[in-house]
Amino acid sequence: MERTISFMNGEGSLGHNTRVFIAANVDADRTKNNITLVHEDLKTVYHKLFDDSLKKYNAKQKRKDRQIKNYYDKISRSKQEKLFYEVIVQIGNRDDTGVGSDAADIAVLALQDYVELFISRNPQLYVFGAYIHMDEETPHVHIDFVPFSTDNKRGLETKNSLRGALASRGFESEGKGNTEWQQWSEAEKADIAMIMQKYGIGWKKLDTHNPHLSVLDYKKQKRSREVKELEQELEDIGVVIELKEEREARLDAEINKQEVRIKRECEEAEKTLLMVNSLKEKVYEEGKSV
Repeated sequence: MERTISFMNGEGSLGHNTRVFIAANVDADRTKNNITLVHEDLKTVYHKLFDDSLKKYNAKQKRKDRQIKNYYDKISRSKQEKLFYEVIVQIGNRDDTGVGSDAADIAVLALQDYVELFISRNPQLYVFGAYIHMDEETPHVHIDFVPFSTDNKRGLETKNSLRGALASRGFESEGKGNTEWQQWSEAEKADIAMIMQKYGIGWKKLDTHNPHLSVLDYKKQKRSREVKELEQELEDIGVVIELKEEREARLDAEINKQEVRIKRECEEAEKTLLMVNSLKEKVYEEGKSV
């Protein structure tokens, strides 16, 4: 059998990944079936990765205002770097690999193997979270990681750098049409496909063009390729829609929470006002009796 591979950027919502909150598209009865492969505290990871370099950097600064007190806080305020990145990987779709099917069970095994391979192949992408969700329509894994580069001449010797981390794997941007992220993503898809083969699953992807085809055959293949490309786009859009639904559900939950809090505060304020008015009347009556 063949299955598509979806490899896309995630929003990096740790609360969603760990199910601190439950989005509308999640079946809470199946949340117990989710699989946590890696789970570390992000701030602790930052101390582990960058504290030694931070101490060396600060020791070299003659002016205290150039020292960095907290590297985690610095990156959280940065407009260039992100605290961490996330990829979401899915094999197949809801129609051919839906949760509860044999194909889904095999996909889960492949995803578990892939996380192990991801960690070993990408030593400068520190994975602090990896979660396989079984409470949505199709099994998929969220992989959260902190990218870092070493032996830097400017700034910290070891610092947060996606470009530097991917360069350590040999990926360098060749322009907008072939960035280091795009090159790396294709390499990761090839790794996933290799694991899928172990479980008897082929990679369903676009056909390559054979220059010796007749004009008619070429047009047929081109049309077929366009259809497959559209199918892949629709599949990716489906994943994006799911993520948007989760985000909207998250916002709705937060709004409801705030509304409940405001209502509670208003009720408390009304009670306090009634007490104050009651005390005023009591004092007034006591004053009249005197």
